Amino acid sequence: MSDQFTIVTDPIADSVGLSALCAVLPLLTLFLLLGALRMRAWLAGLVSLAVALVVAIAVYTMPVGQALLSATEGAAFGFFPILWIVINAIWVYNLTVSSGHFDVLRRSMERVSPDMRIQAIIVAFCFGALLEALAGFGTPVAVTVVMLMALGFLPVRAASVALIANTAPVAFGALATPITTLGTVTSGVSDDTRLTTETLGAMVGRQTPLLAVVAPLALVAVIDGRRGVRQTWPAAVVAGLVFGLSQFAASNYISVPLTDIIAALLSAAAVVLLLRFWRPVESPALSEPAPGSDTSSASAAGASMVPRRGDSPAADSAPGQVLTAEQRDTPAEVARAYAPYLIIIAIFSIVNIGAVKAALAEEPWTVAFGWPGLHVLGGNGKPLSSTTFTLGWLPAAGTLMILAGILTALVLRVGPARAVKAYLRTYVELRHALVTVMAVLALAYVMNQSGQTATLGESLAAAGGAFVFLSSILGWIGVAVTGSDTSANALFGALQVQTAAKAGLDPLLLAAANSSGGVLGKMISPQNLAIAASAVGMAGREGDIFRKVVGWSLALLLVMCILVTLQATPVLSWMVP
Repeated sequence: MSDQFTIVTDPIADSVGLSALCAVLPLLTLFLLLGALRMRAWLAGLVSLAVALVVAIAVYTMPVGQALLSATEGAAFGFFPILWIVINAIWVYNLTVSSGHFDVLRRSMERVSPDMRIQAIIVAFCFGALLEALAGFGTPVAVTVVMLMALGFLPVRAASVALIANTAPVAFGALATPITTLGTVTSGVSDDTRLTTETLGAMVGRQTPLLAVVAPLALVAVIDGRRGVRQTWPAAVVAGLVFGLSQFAASNYISVPLTDIIAALLSAAAVVLLLRFWRPVESPALSEPAPGSDTSSASAAGASMVPRRGDSPAADSAPGQVLTAEQRDTPAEVARAYAPYLIIIAIFSIVNIGAVKAALAEEPWTVAFGWPGLHVLGGNGKPLSSTTFTLGWLPAAGTLMILAGILTALVLRVGPARAVKAYLRTYVELRHALVTVMAVLALAYVMNQSGQTATLGESLAAAGGAFVFLSSILGWIGVAVTGSDTSANALFGALQVQTAAKAGLDPLLLAAANSSGGVLGKMISPQNLAIAASAVGMAGREGDIFRKVVGWSLALLLVMCILVTLQATPVLSWMVP
């Protein structure tokens, strides 16, 4: 086939190092345009895609037709299944808004605790982890960010909190799909018999719990600075510790696929139980910005304080507001407000039952086909698996969200005309996110299928024994580019194991580090940034959100790098199965 392309990772003077200087250009372009120049994400995505295409064609000698076809496959994957999830998840939210039941949900959560910082722990961390466990692929960010907005959070703050919370659960998301993928791509690469889904899950379960302990504290710090940490640390620590311990126990002794479900439910229950015996000394009204700023964590300085729960009627209301008798919702209305999320959980739980999941993975519900005209071979001479496009039109999370939306409309008594109008409005609201996500995924596919991503991986792997520190960074890069821990494991899992064998390192440890480090790239992935920005009405201001979370991403990545390095030494080697 004349336009067939074979990946080469050292196209410049047979040097991986020199080639990596070119391979990194698309990523540098993307992050500089977003972070330094504050360019709109959809435009930054298109410019970076153009850079990736130029590098693929000019440096890696990828035929023009193959490069463009690779970009079209990536764009298609960006829409389905990723945007397909986001669009329909936000539609469900729009239905609750149009029916007035989101206000009911907000008031219900405020009765659990009027403190917005604790609400963030419950919604973004606990409930977001449950959504990650069931669906993944951007669903937690899309749903929790709009819930936070409804609770009165400022847009930038809501987006930042949702993104930071979406870290610790990611490795076990979508019923541990990233771990399953990691086990698949590493099996047979090494003689190490520990490279199975169960043992890899156990190893990751000895790394990510540390992130779970830190994440709730980071949330309250973003929301209310040092005061937030000082006043709400008991709830944050309880949520993080229970989640982390549950994640460790479930992944090592119960079930890898059920890890996040168990951890999320126990964490939420622990926080609710704590609130029966403890509450913050004050609950600042954080829904209004400080003069001249809409993002400062100090915006609550001088804001009115809500008395502690139980001290006055205001404790069961929104900050600074007392509910009248007419505003106190009936149990039936509260049940309807929670119904959409219970419906989502029920649908995803049913679909993930073994027999149901297996049946839906077959034709005609799921169809797999080679992307027309795209012919790319890996360095081993075999066709890349990524050139096969899987269209799981029925079991796709987005399709399931449509079903949840239809049932939600029935339960909330939203008429067909109003439901369709809300659906069309959702597309209009997400028009910039559509371009951004499709451009970024097109960029990721071009980088992957031209060899640019593999070059970056090999350049890091050349560090030899020092690679144990860099292994988490490799996973971080993979998720930052693709927006998916599953994709990062598919890209670099085998490379981690091969490098471990060459450098005399533990292949199980490095493979797990790829997934654990990768979760920290989730919050800066342009795909997730676009989802969060669109959901809070900040399309075009993704750079503002990026600057709020990139520091947390890098700081936690450093912690993970140090942890993995210590696990490779006698200091913490006892943690490796």
